[in-house]
Amino acid sequence: MSENLPGNIPKTMQAIGFAQPGGPEVLAVEAAKTPTVGAGDVLIRVAYAGVNRPDCIQRMGMYPVPAGASPIIGLEVAGEVVVIGADVPPEMLGARVCALTPGGGYAEFCKAPWDHCLPVPDDMPLDVAAAIPETLFTVWHNVFERGLARDGETLMVHGGTSGIGTMAIMLAKAFDMKVIATCGDEAKCEAARGFGADLVVNYKTGDFVEEAAAFTKGKGVDVVLDMVGGDYVPRNLQALGEDGRHVSIAMLTGPKTELFIPLVMSKRLTLTGSMLRPRTDAFKAALADEIAHNAWPLFTSGELKPVMDQAFPLAQASAAHAKMEAGEHIGKIVLEVAP
Repeated sequence: MSENLPGNIPKTMQAIGFAQPGGPEVLAVEAAKTPTVGAGDVLIRVAYAGVNRPDCIQRMGMYPVPAGASPIIGLEVAGEVVVIGADVPPEMLGARVCALTPGGGYAEFCKAPWDHCLPVPDDMPLDVAAAIPETLFTVWHNVFERGLARDGETLMVHGGTSGIGTMAIMLAKAFDMKVIATCGDEAKCEAARGFGADLVVNYKTGDFVEEAAAFTKGKGVDVVLDMVGGDYVPRNLQALGEDGRHVSIAMLTGPKTELFIPLVMSKRLTLTGSMLRPRTDAFKAALADEIAHNAWPLFTSGELKPVMDQAFPLAQASAAHAKMEAGEHIGKIVLEVAP
């Protein structure tokens, strides 16, 4: 199909934008040009868009948009494919999909490479579908590919009731791992236990290093998925056992830390991490294909479901961001665009 939009698609759309970086209050509905598709793209009429921590960081002006990506916030959507590019399989037109997007999710229409999409079955609600891609792609790549997690091992994940945390717990348990999670209050600790975590540590009242050592009978954990950074990193390394893997995906308390290198050497630790958004389209397509074969069937069958917190109307994106930044949510927050 031509890159020009067909007559049934409006040339402008409603989207969430901001005139200058700032707090949640800077977000507002504005008119934007409807994206046109390239040869390998699809245009999705968005039903729901997921809200993620990187969205807040972009709003604050601290998460640069990759070259060629939409400046509109939003890394995951679900909806119906209404336009396809020339190189896209024809059966994609009209399909219900969810997609990992390079940006542009907080809008009525969003463009994404067709091979970054996952098919949404008729019995899966689109709000649920929109809550999956960003956390699923992130956890799969970082825990199972970079962290080399395997059945029988122990994963420790911080922020156990966040979108990433709940996804990590569920996926790890689905692949027969033991999971230690940390949370900041007893209500969230109880929720994390309900999601399947074998041990939950209230980091305000307990020491996750000591409790992980006791849980593993001194062996230490095999993989740490860390979103905290800062002074958590050396403590994570203490919690790791021999040949342990430390995977960094965020740095909520700061980008710098001090490491005791002899500990890394004596335990033969691996320190790795990643940022998914700047990776190439080809990498994300390969990741989507691996997920489609290994993890997506767990969701389409109903065995796993994302933990849902709240859906806000698109126009209330500022309230959604405020809730996320207050740390009040358990699971995923989504924006309702056109269900």
